[in-house]
Amino acid sequence: QVQLVESGGGLVQAGGSLRLSCAASGRTFSTYSMGWFRQAPGKEREFVAAIGWSGGTTNYADSVKGRFTISRDNAKNTVYLQMNSLKPEDTAVYYCAARRGGLADSPTYDYWGQGTQVTVSS
Repeated sequence: QVQLVESGGGLVQAGGSLRLSCAASGRTFSTYSMGWFRQAPGKEREFVAAIGWSGGTTNYADSVKGRFTISRDNAKNTVYLQMNSLKPEDTAVYYCAARRGGLADSPTYDYWGQGTQVTVSS
């Protein structure tokens, strides 16, 4: 069982930056691929970024490529999402997720956090 707790969300102006963190419980964090997803009001949950268990493999949605960076620190059981050049359309609840096996851009993850709100004002 893995428990995930996100933090770092908030209100930021367009063009600003935020760094989200996701702290995981358990001693097997380093064996999981991790992902970030987001869901805006009235929309489906969508993939943002994913990272493999070692941190050597990453994948991004086209909409965030070049602006967001996913990373992980297995010693701290934490995955991060650095978000730069934020746009109003990035406004959503952001969720981190963990899955056994390789990274994926579909919500086929085993464990999910409760989410953290990111609001970007224009």
